[in-house]
Order: sequence, then C-alpha cells, then structure tokens
Amino acid sequence: MARTCFSEGAGLLELVEVERVDPTRWRIFAHGKRVEVNAFHLGSFGRNILVCFLEFCGHLAVMKVVVLCSGGMDSVAALHWARRDHDVRAGLSFDYGAKHNHREIPFAAAQADELGVPHHVIVLDFIGQLFASDLLKSGGDIPDGHYADETMRRTVVPFRNGIMLSIAAGFAESVGAAGLVIAAHGGDHAIYPDCREPFMQAMGDAMKLGTYAGIELLRPFIALNKSQIAAEGARLGMDFSRTWSCYKGGDIHCGRCGTCVERREAFQLAGLIDPTTYGHTGPLPAKPPC
Repeated sequence: MARTCFSEGAGLLELVEVERVDPTRWRIFAHGKRVEVNAFHLGSFGRNILVCFLEFCGHLAVMKVVVLCSGGMDSVAALHWARRDHDVRAGLSFDYGAKHNHREIPFAAAQADELGVPHHVIVLDFIGQLFASDLLKSGGDIPDGHYADETMRRTVVPFRNGIMLSIAAGFAESVGAAGLVIAAHGGDHAIYPDCREPFMQAMGDAMKLGTYAGIELLRPFIALNKSQIAAEGARLGMDFSRTWSCYKGGDIHCGRCGTCVERREAFQLAGLIDPTTYGHTGPLPAKPPC
C-alpha cells in the first residue's frame, strides 16, 4: 500500500509517496522519480535516516509481533531485528523431535529472556513419530558436506514451516499480535521448498485471510544470504556464541554437517570473528554448481 505525505525541501512543500515492497524494501516517489531502498544495503546512518523519514511520513508503524525463534543464528537475528523495530509479544520455539532441538531451544529461551521477551515452547511430538526425515531422532545420520549439496534434502522435514506458521498464526492472534516474523532466507531456497518466497507469499495470504486480525507474515531476511544475516546480527549487537546451528546436536558444533559449514562460511564471508567451538575446522567443502 502506498502512502502520501509532504516533505519540506528548499522552502517548498513537495509531494512524496512511499510504498512498502516487503518488510525491508521501500519505494519512494519524489520529484517525478522513483527510488527503491533496501534497508539492509544501507549503513547504520543511512538506516537511521530512512527510519526517521518513514516515521515522519507516518508509514513506519510499530507492530505487535510474534517471532519464530529456534535458537539458530538466523532466527535470533530476526528476534533482535523485531525487538528493535516492533513490539514483540512473544518468541516461539518448536520441539518436534529434531536431533538438535535440545541444544538450540535453550539458546532461544536465553536470548528472549535477555531481551525481555516472553518465550514459549510448543511440543509437536507427532512430527518425530510420523514424519520421515534424517533431521529427526527417528531418522538416519545427518550428512556431512555443503549446505547446498543434494544430500541435504534428507534433512527436510515435510511441510515443517507450514505447520509451524499455522500454529504460530493462531497463537499470534490469540495474544493480540498483528504480525509473525520468520527468518527464512535466500540460502534456504535451494533445499527447503517451504522457505522459498512463493511459499511464504502463499502462507502470508492464507494467514491474512484466515484470521480476523489479518496476521501479516514478516520475512525480513528472505532476500539475504547467511553472511548478510551475520553482518546484520553483528550490527544489532548479537552474541553469536549463544546460538546453535549443528544438526547433529552434539556437545559442540561438529564443523562438518551442512549447517555447520554454512555457519563457518557465513562468518568468513562477513569478515566476522566466529566465536563457535567446532570439532572440525579443516577447509570448507566447495559449493556445488547450480
């Protein structure tokens, strides 16, 4: 939806139109020209200017939101992002029988507590009992290799995000929230069909149509890769040592599975110090050709 406001420049009032494309991108029309702005491509000063401008236009409203937070670095970054820009009513984690649930959920709870956000764990035993996936305790071994390898398809839990978003949408409406935040990102697209933008758009439409509150699905990282999320998390002041990625769920990150490789690669590409202790720190495997 576009919104019109007036800005004062060079002593004259000029008509400015602002349109939100998605949670991080905005189109601004002024002087007969159109500019598209991605908040994540701006420096901190530029983002502050953009926020002030959008607030001036009355276009940046604080929304009551619920955040899906597994305890991984992406979802914790989304929690910090939401806490900065919105009124976070709760963080939700799901215990669905994954091999690493017992390692990641405590980090989600700790991060939420640090930010003063209520945290809830929803148990979905039926997934571990009835679904087929090597990510589950009932499944086979977690494969080693790059996150984009074909073998990572074995870790897909069928329709996992669809199930979780459906439950979270009902919870969000019940606690008076208007939005639901998920940290799906560009690196997930190759492997997980329920992380891709067409799916997210469809789920967002279903949530709006299926709730009186018209719950909105916010996906701030959908166009970003893992290294960009790491960079954004650093800007938000995240403590990455208090997040979990390894699908194997051992005492420390294995350093070999797809999620460990993706985590290691993200810190390297972002130029950040990786605080994680890994069982293996050898050369990273090459990304497979598209």
